[in-house]
Amino acid sequence: MRHIIRHVTRYRYSAPITYSIQTLRLTPRQDNHQHPLRWHIDAPGELTQQADAYGNVTHILTLNGAHREIELRVTGQVDVQPLRDGVVTGEDSRLPVEAFCVPTPLTQSDETIRAFTADALPRGLKTPGDGLALAGAIHERVAYVPGITDVTTAAPQVLEMGHGVCQDHSHLFLACVHGLGLPARYVSGYLYTPNEHAATHAWVDVWLENHGWVSIDVTNHQFASDCHCRLAVARDYDSASPVRGVRIGGGEESMMVDVQVDSGPSQSQHQSQHSGFGQSQSQSQL
Repeated sequence: MRHIIRHVTRYRYSAPITYSIQTLRLTPRQDNHQHPLRWHIDAPGELTQQADAYGNVTHILTLNGAHREIELRVTGQVDVQPLRDGVVTGEDSRLPVEAFCVPTPLTQSDETIRAFTADALPRGLKTPGDGLALAGAIHERVAYVPGITDVTTAAPQVLEMGHGVCQDHSHLFLACVHGLGLPARYVSGYLYTPNEHAATHAWVDVWLENHGWVSIDVTNHQFASDCHCRLAVARDYDSASPVRGVRIGGGEESMMVDVQVDSGPSQSQHQSQHSGFGQSQSQSQL
C-alpha cells in the first residue's frame, strides 16, 4: 500500500519564546517492508539529522530569538508491504532485544496486571497468536475513549480505569509482556483506516523466539500490516513521540495537529484534527 501523508503540527504561545529546542521523530523508518519514496519536513529553522539509539531517524530543531509560533509541516509518500502475521524483518537494530525487557514508569507491571495477563494467557506468550489473544483481552477490558487519559497515564491506571486510547492500550500491553520477562516495544506512526480513529497511531512489537519482532495493533485487535506506517520504535511514548522539546518563555501554549493519510489516488482519504490548550503533551518549559 502506498501512503500519502500530510501532517501539520502548530504551536502558538501567549508570550514570546526566547529559545526552544525540539526533537522530531517525523521520518518513516527504513525497514524491509517499508520504503519512503519521498519525504520532506518544512520547519522554521535548520534541521540537524541523526539516528537515535533505537535506529529512528530524528531531526533537531533549535530556534533562537523571540517567536510566538512554531509550525511543522510534513509531506511524503511511503510504500508499505504487508506483513505475514505481523513479523517485521530487516530493520536497523542498534540495541539488544534484552534492552526492551526493562520497564519504564509508563509500562511498569504490578500484581493486578500480572493477574490479568495470567488470565488472558494461561499457557504463556509463545506465538503470534498468543500476542493477538493478549491484544484481544486488552481490547475488551479497556474501551477506546479519548480525553480521559494523557501521556503521563501509566499502565496500572489504564487497567484500573478501563478507558484509554492507542498509547494506553500499547503501554498496558508492554506492561503485561514485561511481567512475563519478554522484550516488547512501543511503535508510533500513521494508520490508514476509514474508521474514526486518528490517523496518528501507536501499536507494539513483541519479541518471540523463532519469530523475531511481531507487530500488533492492540487498539484494533489485529496484526500490524500495510495499513501501518512506522515512524519510531522505543520503550514507551516518551522516547518515541513524534515531537518533543523544551522552551524558555512562551506563557500558555495551544497546539493543533492536522493529519491526512491517503492510501492512493483511487482510495478515500482519512483526516484527523485535534487541538489543545495549555502545556502540550510534547513541550515542556525551562
